[in-house]
Amino acid sequence: MIHILGGGLAGSEAAWQAASLGVRVVIHEMRPVRPTPVHKTDRLAELVCSNSFRGDKIDNAVGLLKEEMRRLGSLVMRTADEHRVPAGVALAVDRERFSQAITDAIRLHPLISVAREEVARVPTDASMFPLIIATGPLTSDSLSADIAALIGGEQLYFYDAISPIVLAETIDMTKVFRASRWDRSVRGSAPLTPACGVDGGQGDYLNCPLTREEYDRFYDALTVAESATVHDFDKVKFFEGCLPIEVMAHRGRDTLRFGPMKPVGLVDPRAGRPPYAAVQLRQDDLAGDHFSLVGFQTQLKWGEQARVLALIPGLEGAEFVRFGMVHRNTYINGPTVLRETWQTKARDDLFFAGQISGVEGYVESAASGLIAGRNAAALVRGEEPRVPPRTTAIGALAYYVSHADPRNYQPTNITFGIVAPVLDSARAAVSDGRTAPEPDPKPFDNARGKKRRDRKLAISERALRALDDWMGADLKVGPYTGKAVG
Repeated sequence: MIHILGGGLAGSEAAWQAASLGVRVVIHEMRPVRPTPVHKTDRLAELVCSNSFRGDKIDNAVGLLKEEMRRLGSLVMRTADEHRVPAGVALAVDRERFSQAITDAIRLHPLISVAREEVARVPTDASMFPLIIATGPLTSDSLSADIAALIGGEQLYFYDAISPIVLAETIDMTKVFRASRWDRSVRGSAPLTPACGVDGGQGDYLNCPLTREEYDRFYDALTVAESATVHDFDKVKFFEGCLPIEVMAHRGRDTLRFGPMKPVGLVDPRAGRPPYAAVQLRQDDLAGDHFSLVGFQTQLKWGEQARVLALIPGLEGAEFVRFGMVHRNTYINGPTVLRETWQTKARDDLFFAGQISGVEGYVESAASGLIAGRNAAALVRGEEPRVPPRTTAIGALAYYVSHADPRNYQPTNITFGIVAPVLDSARAAVSDGRTAPEPDPKPFDNARGKKRRDRKLAISERALRALDDWMGADLKVGPYTGKAVG
């Protein structure tokens, strides 16, 4: 039997994978016995930040990671695909239906049970191992302290923030327009749902266009607004991929125009030209009742948020169903603690997965849980833990977390930059125990003039071939139908 601490994306995926291999699993989830500052329900895999899983095409690194997970029988990816909402070329989900579906799948699996209890310390009872710690960035103080003592190293942390969500019917639709950047949309010309009050048009986002004067007014108000927590931006450690808008604004007047308020790829149909700046609103639920402000993570006081965000055209009278907020995220120094298999270096039967392991993002968290769950099951089954080669996105992520520079370590999203170069494909295969393939006839290092997108597509195609080869004919994926083990 495997025990998993935490029922988030990583813990749920790990449980599903292990159970699919015939191993019994117990998930220990502290909610609702002990709530967190940001969770709203007791459901498993609740999304507390954005409802977006980011890009969904394989010319994007996270899109490649998603496709690899689908091939490995990921519960998270299957559920996300079933409950997606319009988001251009990104994969976004109805967060309520998504978490409910994950909860139902876990609850109905005959080999998985959920214990609603807080585990305040790392277990010492041998019957609790193999153990996967997937308690996420909001790990309780007592468990965090015990983990720090166990691994013998300093706990690291950074501050994270979440975006506000607005009630669709309170958006002034006469001032916004519907479009996706560069017209890249999965909706085509289909109308938005009736709750939005908008018909026709192209694109998956509502866009609030700003003139230069409107942008300056918004910027000036933002930079003097009062924060709910920390005032000294220089001493607070935020994750660079999820900076609060006010932190970005303090880096320069045009920073937001090259970030979440960039107008590129958009044309305001009323003006016939791109706006000076734009705020995009992404549908947050299938009914279209709620929209989130894309990239607008913030730590401003709620009253300040209402005042400042009302300066955005279309949101003057908007009603917010959730304001943005900031919270502390906890994670370990992966390179000093973990192996590529997501096992700890200290003991074979202890795993970390999810954001606490040193990855950033929904997809990356679930991916780490996928491999940790399979490898914990391998121990129960008397098999050797395995990890895909570095030429895959999921293998590259595991390699980065276990091999990055520990002196300057912070959580990472998947990028093509951490995937093994083509010339290393043979070496990566050998390290994984496979027969080395023939060298690529046209390595990228020598390919000049190829378009960037073509290079990324070729990396992804190579990754999917490598994953298929690694999986082999006998690697089990999908629903378990055999006899329980452990």
